[in-house]
Amino acid sequence: MELLHKLKIGDVELENNIILAPMAGITDLPFRLICKDFGVGAVCTEMVSAKALMYGDEKTKLLLNTNGEKRPIIVQLFGSDIEAMKVASKYVESIADIIDINMGCPAPKVVKNGDGSKLLLDIDLAVDIAKAVVNEVSKPVTVKTRKGWDSKHIVYEELRKKIRRCSE
Repeated sequence: MELLHKLKIGDVELENNIILAPMAGITDLPFRLICKDFGVGAVCTEMVSAKALMYGDEKTKLLLNTNGEKRPIIVQLFGSDIEAMKVASKYVESIADIIDINMGCPAPKVVKNGDGSKLLLDIDLAVDIAKAVVNEVSKPVTVKTRKGWDSKHIVYEELRKKIRRCSE
């Protein structure tokens, strides 16, 4: 198998399987443009707060600036409130080719609200969020996660199987 190959996520075909990961404070528009010029298959925005989008926060909307950007574009959302995730996913649907849900960020300011990797301690909520987003939008939905919250809570396989069923 070749290291570089085309990749298909839902109905979105990437030129290759190299995807720029979302990185807070790093993957702004200029950086994404540079990386796309170097040939990555897709770029991802910085993670975007679903609640901030739901409440119309202007600074958060700036993270979604894609002017002049080549497709495909992945927008990553984070949040633990189902309604906020639905509203935010609908908001970014016209911007994104793929919507990614962050269930992996361990940053204290993220997990203190139950978001990011904190969702790994509540698999039912994590699955409900994924289901809600999948049902809200017509774009492919992916999930960024990690193996588990800690070594005592390794839940990746269970989460993967349950979330996989969301699109069936």
